[in-house]
Amino acid sequence: MASTGSAALDRIVERLATATDPKRRYEYVLWLAKRLDPLPEALRSEERKVRGCVSQVYVVGDLVEGKLHWQGDSDAQITKGLLALLIEGLEGLTPQQVVAIDPAFIAATGLQASLTPSRANGFLNILRAMQAQAAAFEAGRWASEEAIGAQGGGSERSPEDGSKG
Repeated sequence: MASTGSAALDRIVERLATATDPKRRYEYVLWLAKRLDPLPEALRSEERKVRGCVSQVYVVGDLVEGKLHWQGDSDAQITKGLLALLIEGLEGLTPQQVVAIDPAFIAATGLQASLTPSRANGFLNILRAMQAQAAAFEAGRWASEEAIGAQGGGSERSPEDGSKG
């Protein structure tokens, strides 16, 4: 598979792609879920909720010194693991790099063969929400309704205030 543009995401994709047993892929995704820090209640808002997911999924990007930092959570462990996979894979990238990620990497993971159609769709929706937030940062729209409304996310704080969110 061609590079995704993220060394961390490339490593994750490679690890999943080389797992011959679908059970191993699921175990890895669940392991990622356990490592994801809980999202503070204050950040769980409708604006940060990922649309098109059966489970409750929240993702929050924060731009600090030109690099994106992510937080998120889900009430379903598999979905939380998929979110954690994306958070780990897109952590520290520039908004331009996140926007440029081709969703084709999802097929290369081999996960779609094991995921229900709703989870596979949710995985793509989480990526799209993260890309929408990155695009908003790239365009300089820190918290515009256009950026956070339909795609379900976005930081309401600029990097200048020094807060994560």
